[in-house]
Amino acid sequence: MVHPTDRPEPFAIARRPFLAGAAALATGLLAAGRTLAAPPHRFGCGGFQIDVFSDGFITLPDEVIAPDASPAERADIIRRLGGRQGAADIPVNIPLIRAGEALILVDTGSGNTFQPSAGRLWDNLLAAGVDPAAITHVVLTHAHPDHAGGVLRPGGTLSFPNATHHVAAAEWDFWMGREPPAHHPGLRGLVPGARRDLGALAERLVRMRDGDELVSGLRVLATPGHTPGHISLELMGGDGLLITGDAITNVVASFEHPGWRFGFDTDQDQGIATRTRLIERAAAEKLRMLGYHWTSPGLAVAERHGAAYRHVALT
Repeated sequence: MVHPTDRPEPFAIARRPFLAGAAALATGLLAAGRTLAAPPHRFGCGGFQIDVFSDGFITLPDEVIAPDASPAERADIIRRLGGRQGAADIPVNIPLIRAGEALILVDTGSGNTFQPSAGRLWDNLLAAGVDPAAITHVVLTHAHPDHAGGVLRPGGTLSFPNATHHVAAAEWDFWMGREPPAHHPGLRGLVPGARRDLGALAERLVRMRDGDELVSGLRVLATPGHTPGHISLELMGGDGLLITGDAITNVVASFEHPGWRFGFDTDQDQGIATRTRLIERAAAEKLRMLGYHWTSPGLAVAERHGAAYRHVALT
């Protein structure tokens, strides 16, 4: 196994080659007067209503998407993802769950802390008539910048001021402990941002554990590996739904090669075990899944295909 410390810091790899192009894209759209808002995709699951909002996209290099692939396999994956020159634009799908009086947002997007092609959640919520102040719960699957960077507005105020925020106890302990870089030096550059975002929530943060229920029929699944405290969510009723966060990251590599590493996983071996377990269960039980970085709007099932699986998008 190649530990993340054996490579340059992964999020630095993801940012460097693509910031200028993404910034130019965003500036061009604004200058042309075009809106960046995208309407949500709505579907139901038992007693829950889910609206999937876009936070835009992030651009990832092939060495992060599939570090174990051969050059030919990487080129094929990038082609199938609609990418070019060794990189692909990866969607960001953020679910907003209505459960009775509760309005539950799963992850906050990048805000202005990561690539400028992301950070669109706030505008898209407003365009759909959702007042950020009306959101009652925010669940963070983990504290990477493209998931938790939208906790704060650019001026430093809370994006969702009336919401109770939730994160796994293990995630809090990892980032907010005395010296997380001592265990994972390759993630050192992420620590200040994670501490800023989680620290801003300390007074209103609920630390959750595997099996905890957020509301009736919505429970936490511990899915560690991508980060030590990464969580997914399971919704009961109807056909069921697994909200997988970054436990299953890519519509090609993760399904067709679940035993391959993903470049951003903190614990590569645990990430593989978690990913394989989730996909196996989803395929066996015919569960719907919602992936954070899957083809928009991120809703899919896993089907057995030879010795592995394939991602089958749902609309």
